[in-house]
Amino acid sequence: MRIAALTWVTGGLVLLLKGSELWLEAGEMRPGNLWLPFAIAGGVVFGSLKAYYIFNPACRRNLDRIAGLRDPRLWQFFRARFFFYLALMVAAGATASHGARGNYPLLITVATIDFSIAVALIGSSVNYLGSSKLE
Repeated sequence: MRIAALTWVTGGLVLLLKGSELWLEAGEMRPGNLWLPFAIAGGVVFGSLKAYYIFNPACRRNLDRIAGLRDPRLWQFFRARFFFYLALMVAAGATASHGARGNYPLLITVATIDFSIAVALIGSSVNYLGSSKLE
């Protein structure tokens, strides 16, 4: 069931790229503005905290759930409600990114949120990548 790890890492990389594009756009709007480095640092700090306190425990619970399945199926690597919330998050993120275009404060805000979630996903992916429960 390495597909859970692949989903986690892919989501993190996509958000990292998306957030980076928004930060670059913000940097072109106001070159040299000090908000940008602070936003990047904030994204890393908040993402690390999310990974430790929220995402790591969620990954461990999911691994325990998967390990407890008697006859696991490929689509059971996450609960059904996860896919519903994932669709909502993708739609909300796309809407926020689109709405932030051309607005410096919103670009930085959405980019920081994207980057913090990316750091949390990539940071907590070690739960899936290093788990013997998914062998």
